[in-house]
Amino acid sequence: MFKFNFKPFVITLFSLSLPTLGHAKIDLVTLPNRDQVQLTIYNAADLTLVREQRTLTLTQGLNRLEFSWAGTLIDPTSVQLEAPQHSDQVKLLEVSYPPNITGSALWKIDSKIAGEIPVEITFFTSGLSWQSVYMATLSSDEKTMQLENYVRVDNNSGEDYAPAQTRVVVGKIQLLDEIAELARRQPPYGMPSGALLLGGETLVAKGGLEEDSKMKLQSRRAEVFDAVTALSAKEIVKEGLSEYFLYTIEGTETILNGWGKRLRSFAATDIPIRTWYRYDEQRYGSNGPQQFLFFNNDETHHLGKTPLPDGNVTVYRQLPEHQHLTYIGEVYTQYIPIEQEVELNLGQTQQVKVAPVLMNYHTENYLFDQKGYVSGFDRVQHWQLKLANYRNLPANLEIFQHFPHAYWNIDQATDFTGQFEKVDLDTVKYTLTLPPQTKEYLLNYTLTLFEGERQVQVH
Repeated sequence: MFKFNFKPFVITLFSLSLPTLGHAKIDLVTLPNRDQVQLTIYNAADLTLVREQRTLTLTQGLNRLEFSWAGTLIDPTSVQLEAPQHSDQVKLLEVSYPPNITGSALWKIDSKIAGEIPVEITFFTSGLSWQSVYMATLSSDEKTMQLENYVRVDNNSGEDYAPAQTRVVVGKIQLLDEIAELARRQPPYGMPSGALLLGGETLVAKGGLEEDSKMKLQSRRAEVFDAVTALSAKEIVKEGLSEYFLYTIEGTETILNGWGKRLRSFAATDIPIRTWYRYDEQRYGSNGPQQFLFFNNDETHHLGKTPLPDGNVTVYRQLPEHQHLTYIGEVYTQYIPIEQEVELNLGQTQQVKVAPVLMNYHTENYLFDQKGYVSGFDRVQHWQLKLANYRNLPANLEIFQHFPHAYWNIDQATDFTGQFEKVDLDTVKYTLTLPPQTKEYLLNYTLTLFEGERQVQVH
């Protein structure tokens, strides 16, 4: 007669030959704690697959196991027990939910051997979640960076897990969403009735969950176990239009109920990067350029082993004259597949300035209709872009200019040394590099807009 307590998830083992449940609880012995536990956390469905290894002391013949999930978010109908080393000698025969006992179930186990048997217990629980955070440190010349990733795990499941290996599912698995919806029914599902499929065995339970919903739940759970456990560490799986992969955090940690813990996932150094400043009044407003950081999730950039989870990225820069860091900005990034270029918008900068100024304006080349009314003309605007770079490094700058319609012509100043590009019918882009400590650089152009019937003539 034995009992092990993984507080508050309680499992009690007692001999089937004892006449009553009350007598069976005499002389209980506490079994060893978990040998190992693995958590596979799926945020999108608030669902975690727990796989733990323990050692049970079984008698030869029939054994009965009582487990209690009171105070936890464990889904009791998802609990499975297997003995991988003795799969042909230890069988789970039956699960039942005794009347008038809240939060408890009874298992009947047939064992052809006696002694200490390693078993594997798996179940679903809610209340565990994860979030990914990055710290990026740019070199003083902003040519490379160091990137560190941490995964914070928060445990509000009602159960302590130690020592735990943590895996997180990145991406979307539609199958798990459906399982989560079914599993959120009030436990124990109105006291389940009929036969349940659990771990390949037919089990007996008593209660009132609809037969079709119950069977669907068990069937879909089996598919989830297959889908999730088939993944190896950092393996990518494409399923239809979705992509997901399993991200394994190295080592083991104790994750107590009610606590959060930050786990280091990886660190990469000397990642080549590009820093650009982009001015686009239509997209970002007229307050100033936005600073962008670019790199690639590939082997050339010392990454590319796995997709990168979504999360917050905090960016710092190493100061050349001191052993200190300066804060640059923080941004949220979406899930990043392998080989994809990463574009991080770090927000508005005060170190690079762009100020468009309308210097002169007039109209000309009027057309008149038969009644003498103006039917077309040219609107001529002389623009000056006042640029500055107060940094100690060169500033690569993109400036987008948008026009009110697609009928226009532009004349550049002869002293402009950068690149000019027509992006689409009403947008142009200037690209140039401002040297360090450039107090003022003037970019001039003349824009002619063709209005009315003049649009037809120049089209």
